[in-house]
Amino acid sequence: MSAAETEKSGTFKGLKLTNTLTRQKEDFRAIDDGNVRLYVCGPTVYDFAHIGNARPVIVFDVLFRLLRHLYGADHVTYARNITDVDDKINARALRDFPDLPLNEAIARVTQKTADQFHKDIRSLGVLEPSIEPRATQHISGMVEMIAALIEKGHAYQAGGEVLFDTQSMPDYGGLSKRKLDEQLAGARIAVDAHKKNPGDFVLWKLSSEEEPGWDSPWGRGRPGWHIECSVMSAHHLGEVFDIHGGGLDLIFPHHENEIAQSRCAHGTKVMANYWMHNGFLQVEGRKMSKSEGNFFTIQELLETDSFGGRMWPGEVLRLAMLMTNYREPIDFSKRKLEEAENLLARWPDPVETDAAPAAEVLDALLDDLNTAGAIQALHALAVEFPRTLPSWMFTRHLPRSSAFIRSRRICLALMRPAFWQPSKNAWRPSMPRTGRKLTRSAMN
Repeated sequence: MSAAETEKSGTFKGLKLTNTLTRQKEDFRAIDDGNVRLYVCGPTVYDFAHIGNARPVIVFDVLFRLLRHLYGADHVTYARNITDVDDKINARALRDFPDLPLNEAIARVTQKTADQFHKDIRSLGVLEPSIEPRATQHISGMVEMIAALIEKGHAYQAGGEVLFDTQSMPDYGGLSKRKLDEQLAGARIAVDAHKKNPGDFVLWKLSSEEEPGWDSPWGRGRPGWHIECSVMSAHHLGEVFDIHGGGLDLIFPHHENEIAQSRCAHGTKVMANYWMHNGFLQVEGRKMSKSEGNFFTIQELLETDSFGGRMWPGEVLRLAMLMTNYREPIDFSKRKLEEAENLLARWPDPVETDAAPAAEVLDALLDDLNTAGAIQALHALAVEFPRTLPSWMFTRHLPRSSAFIRSRRICLALMRPAFWQPSKNAWRPSMPRTGRKLTRSAMN
């Protein structure tokens, strides 16, 4: 791969992003303005997605929308994978469908869970990614990459496994900024004490007759956790692409090991030019866990009264997430949801318009996805505009302006409405939401 195919040679369009790799806010320049490429780690489909899983889905949907606005919808490729091979899936299949053959039981678990995930995130207002690859569709590619790593001296066989040799990569640990002797292997499948180095991690593990597996040069087995994203991202986006995203918890070991595999297999200086990570989520001030009794799935929040004694609309969950900067920790609470719902109630429903975006809204988003700043700007517009209109418009019709929309399509569907710069001839009346008579005070 030539330098021209990996360098940040695109046009600067005003977007600045915090790059975890450098720990700095940087001007974003794509490798190719005609094909901006984004990869985000998706769910492992062994159980319904919890509210913490919703945060990266929403955050990177905002980024996807913003990139589409800046470069054009046809010039952005967004890949978000589904992990459908994992020992947790195997365990869930055996638990839930003990009378079925394992492969059939696994298929039942993964299909049901993936279907629920898609249903949940549709309610959160996210766009479908351009590509949604599944790990099981890329097993042959994983075998090929592992073989290449062995051939190049970066991997070895031991104890029925193929392991990545972390000592073979001098700058291993560059993303997490951890020294090699501080690293822990971190894997979703068991690792025995037969490694050359403590930080070596599994690329391939042999399967028993009772476990799912695929043929390989090292015997029938299954891949380790990290190899799948290296293979899927390279297949769909290229050996080097623009942005890789995910949760803060993935920096080490998952993303660190993705970088090691990809760079060593392809002989590149980087895997992705920009790495973005969203912060952790707590629930009512405590770490979310089943043992704490504060573990909630997206489905439970949308369809049951298990959190706060009521069901919550998807747009409220979405806005509540975006009221905190994506890099900061968020305390997900009933109070925050009520605050988001009250804010939404003051904003009119959107109507279609081709108006240009309000500068203050777009500027906030261009500044490292400052959704909190964008929301403040949107609210200021929502409060300001009605004061310029005749009072009779508040009794029967809710005023509409070209200022009220395109942020939904362009930047985020942050929430149901979106407010953009007004135009003298762009006001269009429309009825308020059913059962609710808006007054001037309702907008303040």
